[in-house]
Amino acid sequence: MTSYEALLCKTRPAVIDTDEQYDAAAERLAEVVRKGQRRTVAETRLMRLLALLIEDYDRRHVLPPSESTPAEQLKFLLESSGRPASDLLAVFGQRSHVHEALNGKRPISAEQARKLGALFNVKRGVFI
Repeated sequence: MTSYEALLCKTRPAVIDTDEQYDAAAERLAEVVRKGQRRTVAETRLMRLLALLIEDYDRRHVLPPSESTPAEQLKFLLESSGRPASDLLAVFGQRSHVHEALNGKRPISAEQARKLGALFNVKRGVFI
């Protein structure tokens, strides 16, 4: 058995369907990531697999549908992160602009999308 196969047997990765499975996969991923440069090729392969499984779960359970408008995406991310709308003042500058962006009445500029992407740790294309 190769070291990658041994890691797979130990970790037993599968499609993530529950919060408990998500937590276990995230914990295992964190263990491998913490190894940094001491990580083996097999561990890097496992890390990439776990990241894909976590990303798939997030896409199915955490992120809004991809056909959502930028305003809907922004509302969803704001609500799911627990951040107050006032956190968006640094991006939009004025309360009225925040309100208009959240209601879809103000388009989100490329620069604002970049800032929002950094704030919520998502790709800026979500907001354009």
